[in-house]
Amino acid sequence: MTPDDQMVQSCWQRVATRRRLILAALVILPTIFAAQVMFTLLPPTNGLILKSVLTALFALLFGWISIGFWSSLAGVMALLRRYDRFSLTASREGQLTSAARTAILFPIYNEDSRRVAEIIRTVWQSLREIGRDDLFDIFILSDSNKPDAWVAEEESWYTLCREERAFGRIFYRHRKFNLKRKSGNIADFCRRWGRNYRYMIVFDADSLMSGQTLTRMVAAMEDHPEIGILQTPPKAIGSRTLLARLQQFANHLYGPIFAAGLHYWQLGEAQYWGHNAIIRTEPFIRHCQLPRLPGRSPLGGEILSHDFVESALMRRAGYGVWLAYDLGGSYEQNPPSLIDELIRDRRWCQGNLQHSRLIFTRGFFPTHRALFINGIMSYTSALLWFLFLVASTVSAVSALIVTPEYFPDGPSLFPNWPQYFPAWALSLLSSTMVLLFLPKVMAILMVTLRGGAGAFGGAARLTLSVLLEVLVSTFLAPVRMLFHSYFVVTTLLGLKVSWNAQNRDESGTTWWEALRFHWWGALLGLVWGLLMYLVNPGFFMWLSPVVIGLAVSWPLSVWTSRVSWGDFLAARGLLMTPTDTAPAKEIQLYRENLERRPAPEPFNLTQEQGFARAVTIPRVFALHASLAANRRRHPPAQLEALRKLVAKALTSGPQSLSAREKIALLNDQASLRTLHHEIWDLDDERAAWWGLST
Repeated sequence: MTPDDQMVQSCWQRVATRRRLILAALVILPTIFAAQVMFTLLPPTNGLILKSVLTALFALLFGWISIGFWSSLAGVMALLRRYDRFSLTASREGQLTSAARTAILFPIYNEDSRRVAEIIRTVWQSLREIGRDDLFDIFILSDSNKPDAWVAEEESWYTLCREERAFGRIFYRHRKFNLKRKSGNIADFCRRWGRNYRYMIVFDADSLMSGQTLTRMVAAMEDHPEIGILQTPPKAIGSRTLLARLQQFANHLYGPIFAAGLHYWQLGEAQYWGHNAIIRTEPFIRHCQLPRLPGRSPLGGEILSHDFVESALMRRAGYGVWLAYDLGGSYEQNPPSLIDELIRDRRWCQGNLQHSRLIFTRGFFPTHRALFINGIMSYTSALLWFLFLVASTVSAVSALIVTPEYFPDGPSLFPNWPQYFPAWALSLLSSTMVLLFLPKVMAILMVTLRGGAGAFGGAARLTLSVLLEVLVSTFLAPVRMLFHSYFVVTTLLGLKVSWNAQNRDESGTTWWEALRFHWWGALLGLVWGLLMYLVNPGFFMWLSPVVIGLAVSWPLSVWTSRVSWGDFLAARGLLMTPTDTAPAKEIQLYRENLERRPAPEPFNLTQEQGFARAVTIPRVFALHASLAANRRRHPPAQLEALRKLVAKALTSGPQSLSAREKIALLNDQASLRTLHHEIWDLDDERAAWWGLST
């Protein structure tokens, strides 16, 4: 970096240090005071140990939610000020030259290939509309291990390139061995093509960005050579189920102030979230190679949550990592159901807990060490909350069954009467509620005062939507708490998590699926609540939101996964967002592209029957053979196994083959050619298996 770049870094670092010291004071001092009040309010029958445990757990949780509160407050201040000297988005995108070549990466894994293709089509058309497609190439990087998905991706890529005249600009690669998952896929790109591009922009399979935003990101990197990663805050789009619409509404309403708050405290030591971000390729290749953690999985082995680590490595190399909180045109999609969300969280939990092995890594900056702890706390806080509730239950029971000692041993003039401080208890409860709900109130006021309530359906519907979001989130919070606690405990006990594709299907959770997933949590809520109602009705009232949320988790999981409920509320103007009421041009274009009908063809094979299409349809066979050519000579035993697979396919049809057997045939050009020629000579009954029936 040049001396000017170092001077810029020195300036924001001084400001960031002052701000973080203020944040630490704002969190620590009230937490100490609240903990002292909590200790005083606990009944003496609890004993010193139980009182200390409850107070410690309360202090940790109070401090945790305080961070979110002060971040949102800082975000409100930043947005009201309307000027930020550390903003990076006022860049000269019109002056970009061909030297700023940028690769757009789409790592995919068993995704809906048509949806991915239409996202890419939308991005490419948006770039072409503003005349900056000359700066970008797009790479589809597949790790798919399902044969049907593999072939469907190839078809979608070829169709997209043909229709958009983008051959040589949109590329497709399928990895045979999925080493290190998504991070390994990106590393594979960097080894093969990374040095041809100054920047790379990483997408998820459900990410969408406008051409204007992509160009402004490149321009910001050109204007600020000291930046290594620039992260955008993606807005949720495309949600139809009730849960997804709730999260989309919260993302659009509360997200801007939290993003501005994160920028205010973090500045050039922000987080990279793994997608919707631009990366300076050369230092990423040189400094951000992920280590393999010592020991066995789940806390050892390959790093799952690679993005946090890569941002820490980039910062250690001397480059800034920034959050472009005021840059729009960046989108993503939410999980459609609670079960899908929790399955995703299971993987994220293990990845975040792995970061405990990296907190004291040499050279990491204190902020990124704190971000590692913050990521760990995003899941362990659930376990702390659960333990706090258990300890509170023990306290409530002990208050009834333990006889207090009013007359201590030894000489004493007066009895030791218990003291209660209702004003302190009310103040403590009120302060906790303020920390939790004031950010939501501030978000409503911010939107309303700035004239944006209409984009959320109007001020009245906006307020009703917030109340609905708070109500449903209150009942979902205990369910998430229980499962996150389970994830933390099982991870620490050494149970590994499998790497599955993210489900984006909006068909909804069935009652049987919900019962299998939630039965034990619902049973815990019913038993816990019933016992507390019988033993201590007063404590039951305090605990009721938790136990009721657990008890109804089964039907709640089903109802929140329904598109019908989401559409019902949308039709009445509730949970609306700006992407619903006034969608940006790129969102409209994406919706139009999704509604395109595929060209008719004479084969009775759907896109989901990719293997059969590769075997049967000449153009699909030729495409796959050209992309997956394998002319290696096999040993005799493997040749014999392949011959048997071909015979099995001809005799019993594609349904008789396992996914592994289909992959073996797709990977061998000679076997695939033999199968392709032979099926055209089959009798009508067997030809129908391959879509050749008349």
